[in-house]
Amino acid sequence: MDAGYPSDINELVAQEQPQAVVIDCAAFDVSESLFDTLRDDARHAELPVVLITDTLDEAVRSLRARQARHARLVGKPFSGSQVARALQELLAPEEKQA
Repeated sequence: MDAGYPSDINELVAQEQPQAVVIDCAAFDVSESLFDTLRDDARHAELPVVLITDTLDEAVRSLRARQARHARLVGKPFSGSQVARALQELLAPEEKQA
């Protein structure tokens, strides 16, 4: 799914009803904005989200400050297996995450 503006993300997610969302933007502040917009909609507050970022330390601090749940970070450069592993962790039943 490709959202042109942060306000588009909730309508796209509502329409497509994905099990999870992967957000990869050139600048982390855009990814952060999309994440916040998604979380601000009660329909998507618990939706698993993988954020791909080239500023991993900043992203970690940002998500901790937000007490973000159901989110994983993947640093750039990344491999498809890293994204798959993050999605698997988010989508696995809670008893398997321990």
